[in-house]
Amino acid sequence: MKKSMFRVLSIVLCFALLFGGAIGTSAADDAEISRVSCVVYGDGATGRGFTWYTPEEVECSIAIYVLGIDVTSSLDVKYDCSEWEGNFMHKAYVSGLKAGTVYTYRITAGAAAHNGSFSTDNGDDIVNFIVVGDVQASDFDAFEVGRKVVDKAYDVMPFAEFYATLGDYTNDSTNEEWDLYAQSFGGINSNTTHVPVTGNHDSNKGWFNSMFALDTTESVQTNNGVNYSFDYGNVHIAVVNTNDMIAISNAQLNWLRNDMNSTDADWKMVFMHKSPYSLGKDIKWPDACYLQESLAAVCDETNVDLVMSGHDHMYVRTKPLNDNKVVDQEDGTTYILAGATGSKRYEFRKFILDNYFSQEILDVAIAQANGEYFANGNLDNLDESYKGGIFNTVSVVGGALMLKSYVVNDETQELKMIDELTIIKPQGENKVTFTGENVNKGNVMDTLASFADLAMYVFTKWVPMFLKTLPDLIKEYIATGTF
Repeated sequence: MKKSMFRVLSIVLCFALLFGGAIGTSAADDAEISRVSCVVYGDGATGRGFTWYTPEEVECSIAIYVLGIDVTSSLDVKYDCSEWEGNFMHKAYVSGLKAGTVYTYRITAGAAAHNGSFSTDNGDDIVNFIVVGDVQASDFDAFEVGRKVVDKAYDVMPFAEFYATLGDYTNDSTNEEWDLYAQSFGGINSNTTHVPVTGNHDSNKGWFNSMFALDTTESVQTNNGVNYSFDYGNVHIAVVNTNDMIAISNAQLNWLRNDMNSTDADWKMVFMHKSPYSLGKDIKWPDACYLQESLAAVCDETNVDLVMSGHDHMYVRTKPLNDNKVVDQEDGTTYILAGATGSKRYEFRKFILDNYFSQEILDVAIAQANGEYFANGNLDNLDESYKGGIFNTVSVVGGALMLKSYVVNDETQELKMIDELTIIKPQGENKVTFTGENVNKGNVMDTLASFADLAMYVFTKWVPMFLKTLPDLIKEYIATGTF
């Protein structure tokens, strides 16, 4: 159904590009325009946010086309321009788009121009999208590893309506690295809808918010990341910033609670960077561990179905959980650490199990660094074909959700499905229980309460876990040089 629709839309798009006002789909038609992205804004059916950069301050505009006809005058377009780290950042926030429509667009900056395309959600209960984890690259070749994985994802799901990156786009969030990212991913980000998530490597001094034109009206803050939410069909997705107050502040937890209680969508999902459940090196620190208690409690309370995260560069899927215990599928939240899309990957830290969380909550785990995998309680399997970049596809059809995860072999570029999950649930059961204004900017008292809650967790729960595993950490550091 939806796949056939997108084949038709693709044909329509081809004619629009051939005969319309915006011709061509190259990553950039002029070197003066760079870092172009099209992201979700407000909701999947009616809004998009566009960002682009120029080396000089020039007059810029964006024109939106349907079948070659300029429809910009019928839309609400707001512009923003400011100097950023030696370049000029331009943003256009477009509202009033029509659902289920293929659009092309043309950005002009002085004499330069850049063309792209996107399609809007048609509002039905069939939604298909791609989720990828950390790219975290510093050089062009490393960015290309991640870009090729995303290309493979679109080969598998060419009808995907958007793709999400779960943080850590670059390694050091510098001008040079963002330029390299844009050179590699520019064609993708110009011609689809992107859902960006802040990573800890993206969080310094407002870089993330400067790269993407997101709806920040409900964001707790924007200096080290952004939180926002949107609807796509019968799916409601909240994007959380796990750089907020070390991991997450009380203000953002309150926002998430209100956000999830303000929707009656059949499916509730959370995208974020740091993962509460992992076998990687970063789960031993209190920021990630704290999410097992703080964010997981909100997910339990608000009936979140799926949480997808990055940060630790491996693939992990839990069984459905409530209160950190395994429950029936319809009563719990499934947590997925989506794997590394780039070339930086981690090995298992086996002492994590039954110290930082119970081994029984895990269903599948893949260590991309050495091809080790966990399934059915067995951590002793080794398969070199598991070494490579990972992507995930998600298909929602009414009351069914189907997730498939793949690894792209580094040497052969061959695909291997590493995991498959189907969740079935009744439709129409979620009810709206919050209708107020969901703005939680935080204040001094909230900050103090957030620190107090985190400190209580650290001293009463995290410190005992860490001390228990410290001998294993030291042994591993002596043997491998990795702490």
